[in-house]
Amino acid sequence: MFDISMDKIVSLCKRRGFIFQSSEIYGGLASTWDYGPLGVELKRNLKQCWWNSVVHAREDVEGLDSAILMHPDVWRASGHIDGFTDPLVDCKNCKKRFRVDHLQSKGNIKKCPECGTEINLEKNPPRLFNLMLKTHLGPVEDDSSTIYLRPETAQGIFVNFINVINSRHLKLPFGIAQIGKSFRNEITPGNFIFRTREFEQMEIEYFVKPETADTAYQQWIGQRFNWYISLGIKKESLRLRPHNRQELAHYAKACTDIEYLFPFGWSELEGIANRRDFDLNQHTLKSGKQLTFFDAVENKRYLPYVIEPSGGVDRALLAFLSDAYREEEVKGLKRVILGLSKDLAPYKVAVLPLLKKRGDIVELAKKITSSLRKDFVVKYDDTAAIGKLYRRQDEIGTLYCVTVDVQSLDDGKVTVRDRDTMLQDRVAIDMLKGYFKDKIS
Repeated sequence: MFDISMDKIVSLCKRRGFIFQSSEIYGGLASTWDYGPLGVELKRNLKQCWWNSVVHAREDVEGLDSAILMHPDVWRASGHIDGFTDPLVDCKNCKKRFRVDHLQSKGNIKKCPECGTEINLEKNPPRLFNLMLKTHLGPVEDDSSTIYLRPETAQGIFVNFINVINSRHLKLPFGIAQIGKSFRNEITPGNFIFRTREFEQMEIEYFVKPETADTAYQQWIGQRFNWYISLGIKKESLRLRPHNRQELAHYAKACTDIEYLFPFGWSELEGIANRRDFDLNQHTLKSGKQLTFFDAVENKRYLPYVIEPSGGVDRALLAFLSDAYREEEVKGLKRVILGLSKDLAPYKVAVLPLLKKRGDIVELAKKITSSLRKDFVVKYDDTAAIGKLYRRQDEIGTLYCVTVDVQSLDDGKVTVRDRDTMLQDRVAIDMLKGYFKDKIS
């Protein structure tokens, strides 16, 4: 059994073009990452699977793409300007800054997680640090031009609540879904793409009658948990962790985290919260606009409760990579496989000529590639010997490899190799499209 570590995941991501350190030629920028050719395909597939599940497959959820830059009063109403803070302490020895909950504890003694120096919180009390990133809008940089990069996508949904209702004529219960970038000035980011300052969120705000909120909350927990399993994550690598009262956000009646067993341990993958009517109420008070829902059946207006499933694209991608990564020993050699599901795999098919110096074989292989591209994401590769090409495709999660050989010129057939089983089928070229539609669709 091979050990699966974060170092191996990070190495694979750079080696095969999934994720690179941002600004690497200038020494990099801490905890910022660029998605390479394979990474953008995997990320796109992940977001599309989420969108298909929560928007296209449902009658009660609409989509939205709100602006990253918003009026500062949005963040005053939501409480982010005054309350979106972390308590931080400085280590006098190593001069680094840490969140209080990240300090090592031994009884009542707190220690620096970096150098082990004892930290006395009475003599060195925590200071509050706002996590929002600021910028300026307009030609003059002063307090009046200060705006913020959004720390969450949710508020863009709340301020568009009435717009979506009026344009789509919605009835309760209904949801608004959004995928978008958010920014937080995290003091202790880390674990690769798990915690970063720039990240993407997949969020749903699901509006319900207050008396049905508890039921909807439990339903969304089950639906979101099962979504990860449906895309290949092992059930034993997931768990549900309800928040206790002490750790609940001020707006939440209840919250449950879906946690995944990452190589560095159990940690949050997605949170499902009952936000009550806090946000709509706050924006009603601050804006002076009526954000109530009119219930035509009961002939009254009220503020609905909100159930919020909120997950990170980058965290989910890291979980799927970690869960799919495996190593096997085949004929005394190590084989690395990225066993991504058919929906997530960046490439579905790779077409490989057995002899790249044979022009007729290469020509046929490229013709097959062109034909399959109309229906599948296909990669042509002739840059190495066939064994090395197979290993390369296994590492990036390609579902099937098509090998064009000398015999293909005579019998019109190619060899199709399955990534997971390594079993091979001899398939007629004119039957390939139907073959892969059956296998992949």
